[in-house]
Amino acid sequence: MSSLLEVKDLRVSFRQDGRITEAVRGVSFSVDRGETVALVGESGSGKSVSALSTVSLLGDSARVEGSVTYDGTEMVGADEKHLMNVRGNDISFIFQEPMTSLNPLHTIERQLEESIALHQGLAGRAARARILELMEKVGIRDAESRLNAYPHQLSGGQRQRVMIAMALANKPDILIADEPTTALDVTIQAQILDLLADLKESEGMGLLFITHDLGIVRRIADRVCVMKDGEIVEEGPAAEIFASPQHPYTRKLLAAEPSGTPPPVPAGAKELVTAQNLKVWFPIQKGLLKRTVGHVKAVNPMSLSVQAGETLGIVGESGSGKTTLALAIMRLIASEGAVTFQGQDLRKWSTRDLRRLRKDMQIVFQDPFGSLSPRMTCAQIISEGLEIHKVDQHRKPRELVAEVMREVGLDPAAMDRYPHEFSGGQRQRIAIARAMVLRPKLVVLDEPTSALDMTVQVQIVELLRDLQARYGLAYLFISHDLKVVRAMSHKVVVMNQGDVVETGSAEELFTSPQAEYTRRLLAAAG
Repeated sequence: MSSLLEVKDLRVSFRQDGRITEAVRGVSFSVDRGETVALVGESGSGKSVSALSTVSLLGDSARVEGSVTYDGTEMVGADEKHLMNVRGNDISFIFQEPMTSLNPLHTIERQLEESIALHQGLAGRAARARILELMEKVGIRDAESRLNAYPHQLSGGQRQRVMIAMALANKPDILIADEPTTALDVTIQAQILDLLADLKESEGMGLLFITHDLGIVRRIADRVCVMKDGEIVEEGPAAEIFASPQHPYTRKLLAAEPSGTPPPVPAGAKELVTAQNLKVWFPIQKGLLKRTVGHVKAVNPMSLSVQAGETLGIVGESGSGKTTLALAIMRLIASEGAVTFQGQDLRKWSTRDLRRLRKDMQIVFQDPFGSLSPRMTCAQIISEGLEIHKVDQHRKPRELVAEVMREVGLDPAAMDRYPHEFSGGQRQRIAIARAMVLRPKLVVLDEPTSALDMTVQVQIVELLRDLQARYGLAYLFISHDLKVVRAMSHKVVVMNQGDVVETGSAEELFTSPQAEYTRRLLAAAG
């Protein structure tokens, strides 16, 4: 008896600029009702291409060979009318970033209504009743009040729940989830995974789950297919793969977890930055006269200090105030309270003086592709700060760029390439090089590893620790990935809704957390 979805000897190639690139080479797998199959591998391994091939969503540049059958019917080469009927109806998708998958100009109700009208022909009250039913099913509280909200008015977890509701709208047989939890907090991630598992049971669906995170696979999958360079190198029941991996690449993936500890803080290290009663409240203004009627309490009064050569980890869910706190310390947003840097009170510094200080305070963002200009070469991106701050003018900028590229593990021969010509891990190294070329004293690292594969995460953590040991850097390390925080941090601050709920050494906090909220975060992270 054949499976509900069966892929046999799938081969996918792309033609671009006269060149043919093989993305998938002879892949075979199947998904049955009520079963979760995980496609696991690093970026570029062919996971998403294999999934999109099931309903011919790859575009004209792709050549698809082999066989994909859904419920016994061949999908490769099927006519567009049949494919349209299967897409979103029998086979639905949930993608990684709901903010780019949802239309920012339409309300949640309208977007769900479009999906229902297209496949079920429901309208008016019947459509609204079905929409509310779906929203409640995926755990959106007070669903009726959310119908007229736009995507930007919802949290990341809520947006992902809307995407799941859209995927479930037409009661599909197969749900394909492509990295659906990558950008989410550990607690929200746990909720989404539990939700998908419950829905799979209650709806009797097959689930094809695409991810690079083996912790998720261990939690949710029945069977695992490990992909590398367009091929499945190992497959089998999840329990067997984790207990006794056979292929060296599978063993490498399982071992790819940030571990170890940061370099010790140098003896006699001075306090580099301190904050006393730091507070960030954003006024809520209404009416013609813009009177303040309340405040968004992003960061409530709190104090901290960081020594040279020390890493302070800042953890908490989205909206807890982590990034706002760091931006306030760097004086990039308005705040109350005292911030001192190298013994100087920054409240007394003018905008011009602060501009001079930026050389010593740098920041590395979460998404390297979004924070690097696509119109500038690697050399131009890294050297921009040198020109602005007039650093080391006795040496040629390209000489300094080559030096820092070697430091962060990049080949200086690639300095004239553009960001799109690098992998995700290489782009993050460029972002780190841009900060490090100025030889800063303090670096804010805002979720620098969350969008990266596990093996690349390990490399970036090791690179950051090496740079810290070499130059005595202080880090403010913001993340929701607690394994990375533990591997990077000397001290940790736990934040929740603008409040610091717990602070202490990383070792103490992870081994014996005192606050209930901290225990909940650690439990969600597994």
